[in-house]
Amino acid sequence: MAKRAQKTLKNAIEFRGVGLHTGEEVQVRIEPAAVDHGVIFTRVDLDGRPSVPMKFEHLSTKERRTALRDGAAEVCTVEHLLAALSAYEVDNVSIEMSGEEVPGLDGSSLPFVELIEQAGVVEQKAEKRDLTLDEPLYVRDGDTSLIALPAESGLSIEYHLVQPEGDLETIQSFSFTVDAERFKADVAPARTFVMEREIEQLQAAGLGKGANSSNTLVMTRSGPRDNELRFPDELARHKVLDLIGDLALTGVQIHAHLIATRSGHRSNHLLVKQLLERMRQLEDEGYLTRKSGMNIRDILGLLPHRYPFLLVDRVVEIEGYRRAVGIKNVTFNEPFFQGHWPGQPIMPGVLQLEAMAQMAGLLLFRKLENTGKLAVLWSIDRVKLRGAVTPGDQLRIEVETIRSRPGMGHVQARCKVAGKLVAEAQLKFTLVDA
Repeated sequence: MAKRAQKTLKNAIEFRGVGLHTGEEVQVRIEPAAVDHGVIFTRVDLDGRPSVPMKFEHLSTKERRTALRDGAAEVCTVEHLLAALSAYEVDNVSIEMSGEEVPGLDGSSLPFVELIEQAGVVEQKAEKRDLTLDEPLYVRDGDTSLIALPAESGLSIEYHLVQPEGDLETIQSFSFTVDAERFKADVAPARTFVMEREIEQLQAAGLGKGANSSNTLVMTRSGPRDNELRFPDELARHKVLDLIGDLALTGVQIHAHLIATRSGHRSNHLLVKQLLERMRQLEDEGYLTRKSGMNIRDILGLLPHRYPFLLVDRVVEIEGYRRAVGIKNVTFNEPFFQGHWPGQPIMPGVLQLEAMAQMAGLLLFRKLENTGKLAVLWSIDRVKLRGAVTPGDQLRIEVETIRSRPGMGHVQARCKVAGKLVAEAQLKFTLVDA
């Protein structure tokens, strides 16, 4: 399945409005951004203009809304805006806000959709990362459930809203396959809602200060108070809108079929966590390449080693200059198996150490100051060989920097097979001119 291109806005967007919960007026400006920038919120009203990237790790627990926090900077009720950006495949933007809460506008995503269409969307010269779900995932939280099933292409959602008691007795179901045109027509206009009996409780909690009949459906037994429904199943459609906005926190294009029953932000966030965990597993197993990884061409550009002595096939993860993970696929065609040993092929421990050294070299050589250098092994300490590596194994090589300064590197290295530690050592290098 071909991956799509990353996208950004053609022109900037500006709007202002009142937050549904804080009741504060906020000015928002959304500007185009470069490839791999992602969605980043900036609080221009705070000293230093701190930013909050749209990443799951920055999720902040808030009642009845999705919020992000990074240090002093926090933004909340981001889900309606994120749903519109996600449906229109807008991946890279900078969002400047003069306050904490994204304006509620009319309580739906439709105003954001109209602003995006006015600004225009353009493709960029980089691919969007995606996740094609390969196994079912399941979230159960009290009487809510959310199931994610594998799908060949695209994201489809079935939502079942069951409200058997209280202000409104209703059962609503809605099915939707995500694309911009259908989102605008069928989901974006659906507004946020609250049950009449919940109002006092929410107000006591300091919420809903900006809510009114023009931006929030107050549901009674006879229908919405001082308002009219845009769809007979508008409540279920709005739940789908929230789910699309929350799924944007994965940062990837998702290919899956979701079945949701009474789910809300909490269960949505639990599913996002599971999706990210599954993606990390697939990356660790080599089925997906992390954005920070390296293919064999990248490796050949940094290491001088060549056949038959290049012992890293792929780098699956690099965290700055601190940590790196690579893999070596061990096959019976390795030349050393001819003599080590006939009838009992085992990868020599010294070659596992060499694989660790090469992985450490890839981590060190990424620094500009080390360009054109060779890493000469200086010492090997605390070596432990704990298990045999045989044909068919995938050797996972992990290295972490203990100390690094100009001309010298010191790393902790480990080799694992199927999660089991098979070798470890501490390596020191001297970096010399090539």
